[in-house]
Amino acid sequence: MKKKKNKPLILVTNDDGITAPGLRALAETMQQLGDVVVVAPDSPQSGMGHAITLNNPLRLEEVEIAEGLKGFQCSGTPVDCVKIAIDRIIHGKPDLCVSGINHGSNSSINVIYSGTMSAAVEGAIEGIPSVGFSFLDYSYNANLAAPKHYAKIIASNVLRHGLQQGTLLNVNIPALPLLKNNSDKNSIRGVKICRQANAKWEEEFDERVDPNHRKYYWLTGKFKNYDKGEDTDVWALSHGYVSIVPVQFDLTAHHAIPFLNKFRFDS
Repeated sequence: MKKKKNKPLILVTNDDGITAPGLRALAETMQQLGDVVVVAPDSPQSGMGHAITLNNPLRLEEVEIAEGLKGFQCSGTPVDCVKIAIDRIIHGKPDLCVSGINHGSNSSINVIYSGTMSAAVEGAIEGIPSVGFSFLDYSYNANLAAPKHYAKIIASNVLRHGLQQGTLLNVNIPALPLLKNNSDKNSIRGVKICRQANAKWEEEFDERVDPNHRKYYWLTGKFKNYDKGEDTDVWALSHGYVSIVPVQFDLTAHHAIPFLNKFRFDS
């Protein structure tokens, strides 16, 4: 697919799969901003992180996502979808890569595990301005008016201004309706630029026994926020704001280099 001179080309992907309502909503929203290419997994891939397929062939199939909107389902991971879209469908780089709209939060430490965000990270690695969108409503039939509204605004800004090299955006939208008037406290209050909260999952494995008397395990856990700051994504979301966290894929702990330079390696 060739880019048109007067329209941006936008790659849309996700980790919930090609049939997810959030993907359709995001693709339809991006059609208001440019030409859209949709490449998404053929089945849910939540929690896949930055996994890629190495030992199995990848398959692509063109499908109809909605009336007048076609896309490609891929047998691989979200990152596979971005890679194969660039190499075999677009034959180049789009002007923007957006991933989502994910059903569920990708705030704080969740960004590490998220297939939604890893797809956006892959776009950023390729030098494409990239954004991951997540909505804190887990219902399959969630009202997506608010995330569509903010996805359009944020994507428009990224297309207009670009992003700094090596960065991308992690956007989370609270499960609240759009603000109708200033006195409505049960609506989204606005947007906050945030840092990632110091929070994590405290996990346990629930042990069970199957009909053949073999043990098996289900991962369970509770999300714990250890961060009291009012500049974090967790704080913003809990207070009714859309959170935007700039993310980088350079994992170097630059502040630790002076400390490590005190080590001695000659004995």
